[in-house]
Amino acid sequence: MRITMMLAAMLIAAPAMAQDKPRDYCPARPGLGTPACTIDPGRVSVETSLGDWTLDKQGGDRTDTILIGDTLVRVGLTDTIEVQIGWTPLGIVRERSGGVVDRATRVGDVTLGLKANLANPDGSGFSVAVQPFVTLPAGRQPVGAGDWGAGVVVPLTFDLSKAVNVEFVPEVDAAVNGSGRGRHFAASAVVGIGIQLNDKLTVELENQILRDDDPAGKTTQDLAALSFAYKAGDNLQFDIGGIAGLSRDAPDIELLAGVSRRF
Repeated sequence: MRITMMLAAMLIAAPAMAQDKPRDYCPARPGLGTPACTIDPGRVSVETSLGDWTLDKQGGDRTDTILIGDTLVRVGLTDTIEVQIGWTPLGIVRERSGGVVDRATRVGDVTLGLKANLANPDGSGFSVAVQPFVTLPAGRQPVGAGDWGAGVVVPLTFDLSKAVNVEFVPEVDAAVNGSGRGRHFAASAVVGIGIQLNDKLTVELENQILRDDDPAGKTTQDLAALSFAYKAGDNLQFDIGGIAGLSRDAPDIELLAGVSRRF
């Protein structure tokens, strides 16, 4: 009788122990897209850019943008839902036009979001999520947008093998006008492939097409990205990456590096 009770207790406890096992850590950094996986319930992920530099040359004008400490915090609420808050504490923009140089130092806007996973919240196999978000004008132009905006992202990922993963990430936005007032339609799509080179190092190749119908001028950007993510531990990741503009409307180049930590 005592042995039967012990076996029953072990069977009851086994599912709970399995649920307590943490998922593989899946930061949203450093790619152009975002993963479909969500953070474990009760866990927090802090994902920070150590430095992000963008160069944009248009005609004879040049704009350099540096973001420091651009941070996304993700908090797991349930097995399938997480909340997000993002903020850029420091941005520096240097614009040179016709021999005149303007420099601005600002804080950025705040982003509030929620991600609900619809299939495989650990990101394994075929995984899909819906991620609505809103941006609040905490900062001023040229780092902040100047008005509120909103959008929704639908990340889809699929494991071709244990080492190869593909992604498709469409997004639709009510983007803030370049004037800093009002909103307009914008949409983008990211396709990419991630290859796990070993237990710690992953490389990702991505392409993004972004259509922006700003009243001041409609643009279409074509971007290509290469990034590397290094897992220093179960809850720690370092990353570096580069983004190249392939179309006239796109920035010339962007270089970035960051760190992600799960608590």
